Amino acid sequence: MKIHFAQEMVPLALVVGLWGCVIQLPTLIPPHEVTENLVVGRVVTVLTGDRSRRYLPAVQHFELEDQASHQRFQVEINSHDRYFVLNLPPGQYRLTRVLISEGPFMSMADLSMTFPVDATAMTYVGTWKIGVDSPRYGRMIVASLFADQVESAQARDFLHDQYPTLKGSSMVETLPQPTQIETRLYEVMPYPRYPRYFRRHWW
Repeated sequence: MKIHFAQEMVPLALVVGLWGCVIQLPTLIPPHEVTENLVVGRVVTVLTGDRSRRYLPAVQHFELEDQASHQRFQVEINSHDRYFVLNLPPGQYRLTRVLISEGPFMSMADLSMTFPVDATAMTYVGTWKIGVDSPRYGRMIVASLFADQVESAQARDFLHDQYPTLKGSSMVETLPQPTQIETRLYEVMPYPRYPRYFRRHWW
């Protein structure tokens, strides 16, 4: 049982090492940093299995990597449904990982979805729907990225409400590729001290 526990958990030292050289970004940029080449999107998190859970999943943060410089950016979300507006240099980016919180529990998944950031217009990257399995052995997440007329209009309205000076600015729609990916979700140490029957890696 102890061997199974070690295999299912990501060591804390590894996680700290991975995040140590990352530039942290807020969900929304301050108004005085607004430019016309922003990245705009929305993250929605849903539970795809058993819905009778005490703690529902939410994206704690996600990470992007500049494919030219390999600089990494960590974007704080801390919500199950939130828009983000980022000020990133133009270039090619990759969504590399996402951290999921469920109350005191944390889980991480690696992704690989790429998109360009336009140099002359705002880049709308659509809605990122993160579907999270119920706690079980070998649990997965499915990241599905989409954009339709309703979602695009809502994103533009949100952007204009937050940054009125951007009204009338051009926006390019670019969904990260591939638009859907399924990947393994790993629990992150340190693990909360709960009685044995609450510990999900033993379920």
